[in-house]
Amino acid sequence: MKKKQGYVYILTNRANTVLYTGVTSNLVKRIWEHKNNIVQGFTQKYSLHKLVYYEVFNSIEKAIEREKQIKSGSRKKKIDLINTINKEWQDLYKTLV
Repeated sequence: MKKKQGYVYILTNRANTVLYTGVTSNLVKRIWEHKNNIVQGFTQKYSLHKLVYYEVFNSIEKAIEREKQIKSGSRKKKIDLINTINKEWQDLYKTLV
C-alpha cells in the first residue's frame, strides 16, 4: 500500500499580519480551497489567501508531527522559518500550479 504524501503550510493575509499553519495531503487543492473561501473559519475570517511557506513529507503522519511542532513555536520562529525560503513573502501558490 502506497503512503500518502503530506504537506505542512503557512498562509498569511495581504498585509502579512496574521499567520495560519495547516496540514494536508493535497497542497494545490487545499490552498485553492482557502483562496476561494471554501474553508470556513479562521482562514476565511482573516482573508488568509497567500501561501508563504510549505514543506513536503513522505507521509501525512510526518506532516502532522511537523505541523504540531511549528504551531507550538512562537510567531518569531514562524517568521524566521518563512524567511529561510521566502524573504519577499511572495505567494508560492503560483509556483505550484
